[in-house]
Amino acid sequence: MSKTEKKSLDQEIKRIAEDPSIGEEKKGDLRGVFIHKFELKTTQHLLAYRKVGGDLELVMIGPHENYYRDLKPISEETIMLILIQ
Repeated sequence: MSKTEKKSLDQEIKRIAEDPSIGEEKKGDLRGVFIHKFELKTTQHLLAYRKVGGDLELVMIGPHENYYRDLKPISEETIMLILIQ
């Protein structure tokens, strides 16, 4: 990731921190996960996050292609870890 892309990503994370409702909450297996869409250069990226108490947990970032397919297993693993703890 270039410095410019990193700076843009940092700005998007700050936007989420300032207003966690900026993302769209998913349904079904991904309930509780919010998705924020934004552009890096000319490609749409998605950033998945969750509200955990008063904190935000960043789950995954990537381009739109195959994003939800890759997110579901990560989300399920994280939920299982939370349940075990």
